[in-house]
Amino acid sequence: MAEVIIMTNAVAIVRLRGKVNRNYDVEHTMKLLRLHKPNHAVIFPNNEAIQGMLQKIKDAVTWGEIDQNTVEILLKKRGELKGKDKVTDKHIKTNTSFSTIKQFAKAVASGEAKITDIPDIQPVFRLTPPRKGFTSLKNPYNRRGDLGYRGSDIITLIDRMT
Repeated sequence: MAEVIIMTNAVAIVRLRGKVNRNYDVEHTMKLLRLHKPNHAVIFPNNEAIQGMLQKIKDAVTWGEIDQNTVEILLKKRGELKGKDKVTDKHIKTNTSFSTIKQFAKAVASGEAKITDIPDIQPVFRLTPPRKGFTSLKNPYNRRGDLGYRGSDIITLIDRMT
């Protein structure tokens, strides 16, 4: 029975499992999504192409809809520019049409902008393992695990990982 997924404007994808014994097609899809290592997160606009890729890699990642506050926290705490500099309001104001990180985060969450609209940004957020650990990296989220689609509960996971 197929899972019905409601389309929203932006999804956060977090890689949970590594490369050992991973199928080539799954690993290639992870490479296309820039998910090279466990605990790396990316934000993409939600569309049919991304949903198809997520179905292919559902046994190695978790994903869900993301809101403005979480995007803002990710940019402030884990956003990096080339040279390991932090993302600041000044950099956003001088290089984009937005004046603050908060405005840019709102645009990303609503699908009007992409993370890569900021010049020199690293599009991957390197997160830490979650506080209190994972439940199970072998079961899907709907069976008390951590893998697969988790809807808006991705926000609590990202909060534990920042």
